[in-house]
Amino acid sequence: MLVVGGTMMNGDHFADSVMAVMREHYAGCRKVALVLHPSHPTERDKVEARMQKAFAQLGVPEAESLHRRDDAGAMALLRTADAIFVGGGETFVLLAELHRTGQLALIRERVLAGVPFGGSSAGANVAGLIIGTTNDFPTADVPSREALGFLPVTINPHHPLPEQKADFDSRAGKIRGYLRFNPTETVLALANASVVRLHAGRAVLAAGYGWIYSAAGMRALQVGEPLPELGR
Repeated sequence: MLVVGGTMMNGDHFADSVMAVMREHYAGCRKVALVLHPSHPTERDKVEARMQKAFAQLGVPEAESLHRRDDAGAMALLRTADAIFVGGGETFVLLAELHRTGQLALIRERVLAGVPFGGSSAGANVAGLIIGTTNDFPTADVPSREALGFLPVTINPHHPLPEQKADFDSRAGKIRGYLRFNPTETVLALANASVVRLHAGRAVLAAGYGWIYSAAGMRALQVGEPLPELGR
């Protein structure tokens, strides 16, 4: 599985910085189920069209959004597609819908069975144990903050770069404040167009910039660096 810090698109294709890892991750896949719940309903057709073109460039011939189907049809699509991608938008809306429909458990089951999963921004948030450092307003009520649990962390996407000093310091301060109240958690922070990939039990920063925060401090990650605390 892989998670992206957000802003991974360049028009109707994936940004050059993430193209190689996306192509490797989804190699051989024939149909990807698009989970676009975090997008506003009026935008989902447009987002689906963009993602179809982007996945076609990766060599994946079919991409269909769950919003095209009723609840039973969406579950059928998740059961039969050989890949899954969860887009960005409103994390609370996304997680609420995953809980309501039972899709949370089904996605977890399929990915743990080996189906490739990708998530960007809100889609990255739900790949962690819980949603806790989402950057989002609570635009919907959720029955639980429990997420998919593919990585044993809480995820913070869109993390500013160090050269954006005021923004970087502000975000780092917020995460440290969060950890003061939740000292047993670990936070994986990812900048835009930055990717962590977990494959065959080994997690690495595959592109861009990332940081690991814990009660003990923070460290910057390097591309290609193994991340044993994120592996299985």
